[in-house]
Order: sequence, then C-alpha cells, then structure tokens
Amino acid sequence: MSDFFSLLAEEFPQVRSGLWVTLEATVLGALLALVLAFALGLMAGSRLLLARGVSRVVVEFFRGTSLYVQLFWLYYAMPPLTGYELTPLVCGVVAFGLNFGAYGAEVVRGAVNSVPRGQYEAAIALNLSPARRLWKVILPQAWVQMIPSFTNLLIQLLKATPLLWLISAADLMTVVQTLRDRTGETLTAYLTLLAAYFVLAYALTLLMNLLERTAKRRLGLEPGAKSLFKSRSATTATTGGAA
Repeated sequence: MSDFFSLLAEEFPQVRSGLWVTLEATVLGALLALVLAFALGLMAGSRLLLARGVSRVVVEFFRGTSLYVQLFWLYYAMPPLTGYELTPLVCGVVAFGLNFGAYGAEVVRGAVNSVPRGQYEAAIALNLSPARRLWKVILPQAWVQMIPSFTNLLIQLLKATPLLWLISAADLMTVVQTLRDRTGETLTAYLTLLAAYFVLAYALTLLMNLLERTAKRRLGLEPGAKSLFKSRSATTATTGGAA
C-alpha cells in the first residue's frame, strides 16, 4: 500500500491532470446534455408533427443504444466514414451529451407537462406571448421539478467517465490504472478510485442541492434547512451509462 501512495505522490501532476480531464468531460458533457435536453424536450411538446417526430426518433435512438457503443462508434467508426477524427475527450463529451441529453429530454418534457393548466391560462389572460409564457411562467416552475432528476443524471454521467479509458483518454481512471500496473497494488488502486469518485459525486450533489434551493426561493418557496444535504433517490438510475 505504501508503494502505491508513494508513487501517487511522485506522479501527482499526472493525477491532477487526469482529474482535470474527468472534470472537463463531466462538465462539458453535462452542458451539451442540458442544451439537447431542453431542445428535444420542448420539441416533444410542439404542435408541429415534424418537430415531435424528430424529437421522438432522436430520444429513442440514443436511449435505446449503448453509451459504450456510441463512444466506440465516434472514436473508431466515424473517422473512416467521414475523414474527421475527434480527440478522445471530444468523443467523450459528444457521446455523453447525446446519450444523457436524450434521457434529460424526457425529464424536461415531463416537468413542463406537470405545470398546472391554470398557470397556462393565467399567462394567456395576461396576454403574454408564447415565448414569454414559457420563459416567465412555465419554465421557472418546471425547472424546480427538473433539478432532482438532473442531479441523478449528472452523477450517472460522472460515473460513466471511466469509459474514456477505453479510448485512451488520460482521465483519472487511466492514470490510476497506470499506477496500479506499476505497483501491482490492485486493491489499493481501486479503493482510491472509489473514494475519489464518491467525493466528486457528493460535491456535485451538494452543488445541485444548492441550485434547487435557489430555484425554490425564486418561486417564493422556503426550502428546509436540511435540504442542502439531502440525498437523491435513484429515480433515473438506469441510464445509457450502465449499458
């Protein structure tokens, strides 16, 4: 065990670099997923049949295929077909964004549909345009309901980042795997990884809880004092990251 941690200290710049790659993939993948989730989720409620059809096809395709296969397709299959080669990190961000964005679209669709009908009628009575109704009335209420499910998806995305090791990205998993190979201390290496991912996941949960408290306060709701530290039930535990 001492050999592993001694080497870990010596190679700390590499460990820090690997951690940064993991955080980059998580944050950038989450941002892309958020944009796609809102775009596809709102399209699903459109009056236009074409928009609803496109949304449904995209969502079902990326929810119904493995994240593992999507990642490999982008990295290995797309370059021969298109002539364009993406870096491992970009492949990871795109794959995570598409896969988790598809799941997020269902969260957006469900949250928007759950806003009471009276809120729509009140916005119409105030003569608000459709865009202002959505932005000022519907989304602020729906956003509060989206955050718990988005938190679960964000944690699932973080836990999917070790897949980057399979396409040679120098993430945290890759660095610790290299240290394990050099020291032969498998148990210590993977216990260290477990602890690192737990700390990252809990930090993200606290940030999302803080975001939820802020969103509730803007609606005039007063969250409880313990809400910042509450855990999330696994309502969206089965995602493409487990495929």
